[in-house]
Order: sequence, then structure tokens, then C-alpha cells
Amino acid sequence: METKQRTWKPTATGILSIVNGSFCLLGFLGVIIAIIVLSASSYWQDLINPEIYPMTIGFLVIISVIAAIFLLIIGLLALLGGISALQRKRWGLALAGSIVGIFCNSAILGILSLIFLAMSKDEFTS
Repeated sequence: METKQRTWKPTATGILSIVNGSFCLLGFLGVIIAIIVLSASSYWQDLINPEIYPMTIGFLVIISVIAAIFLLIIGLLALLGGISALQRKRWGLALAGSIVGIFCNSAILGILSLIFLAMSKDEFTS
């Protein structure tokens, strides 16, 4: 029976995906803080002249909530993909985590993660 050779590539993929997912989750926290500041302050409404700048604070909060949900989903998926890459299990989840990692704060980390993952597909159990 042939044993699979273990290389550094899945480990590097896992670390890159976890770091990238952590960056996304930090961005998520930043957006949440911005939502809290925007929605809790009536001061901002006085600064906006509707004739010059018609966008309301409510609209900015809605856009920020959508961005926060997006960052949360791709951050968690990148983290789960990185964990499965470190375990060398669930290649599909590791692939999904690497792909969404491209849309996180650092696209270079996501691309490197995807390249290393593609080079080490035979090391995964399923």
C-alpha cells in the first residue's frame, strides 16, 4: 500500500487562508463599528445638505450592513477552508476558502493559497 507524501503546500495553503479570513473578519468588525457610529449619531444628519449630497445616513447604514454580511461570510468560509487544508481533508471546502480568499483584503494571499492548493490536491483524503 502506497502512503501519500506530505509536503508543505497544504500547510501553507491553510495558513494563508486563515490569515486572509482573519483579515476579512477584522474588516467585518471595522464595518460594524462604522455602522454603530453612523446609526447612533444624529450629528451626521445636520452636516449633510440634501441639495448637494442626497444620500441619507439610513442608506449608508444599509450599504454598510450588506458589506458587513459579505465580509462575514467570506471571512468564515476562508477560515473553514484554511482549517480543512491544514487537516488535509475536504478538498472542496479548502478550494472554496481559497477562492473566496481572493475577495478578501489581500488578493495576493488568496491567489497564492489557490495555487498551493491546486498543486497539492492528491494529499487530501476527500
